[in-house]
Amino acid sequence: MEIWIGSLLDGATQATGAVAIIDVFRAFTTAAVVLANGASQITMVSTVEEALALRDSGLAQICMGEVGGRAPAGFDFGNSPFEVSNIDFTGKSIVQRTSAGTQGIVAARHAERLYATSLVTANATARALLSSASSRISLVAMGNNATVRTDEDELCALHLRNLLEGRRGDANAVRLVILAGGDALRFHDPGRPHLDRRDLDIALDVDRYDFAIRIVLEDERPVARADMIV
Repeated sequence: MEIWIGSLLDGATQATGAVAIIDVFRAFTTAAVVLANGASQITMVSTVEEALALRDSGLAQICMGEVGGRAPAGFDFGNSPFEVSNIDFTGKSIVQRTSAGTQGIVAARHAERLYATSLVTANATARALLSSASSRISLVAMGNNATVRTDEDELCALHLRNLLEGRRGDANAVRLVILAGGDALRFHDPGRPHLDRRDLDIALDVDRYDFAIRIVLEDERPVARADMIV
């Protein structure tokens, strides 16, 4: 089994085999929260216009995501896992647009199997990737706006590699290194009120959920659902 680690949008376009697209702050942490809270599925798109059109057509009930870190006009929720943590999404179909994570999902057209990944689903994602029996696993850290590499996504990729290669890894060490970096400090910046510091607590709660987020193309759109791997 070959494990390849890539970064940013270019990495997503190159990824092959069983692919994990990683966005810790905050897209796929938020996606995990809404699936844990009962959402039936999440359609991932690249533009605000696509998201709104899917909701208007009745194919989804809720738009969530961000542009520049903030919820676009007309969206029901932003990209905050804390904001959605106490919402009951039972049976709801969601459409999500973000500047990094969902862009990577849309770009990963060469994946044999595809997962949306963050630290809250790390162990479950590693099990899912191994269960694919693919000869190649691609881990793609999406970074900030899919253009700048970030500590949390790169370290999540390294943590996943440890798990895939049979090592336990050190979730607490990963968490502490991320907290020591500049990317985490954004959540304590009073000039960025849209970045709730409670998002940081959820995003760094490693293995909070025991499911992976599997992506399957339906009508040429990537649709995410919780995937329980025993």
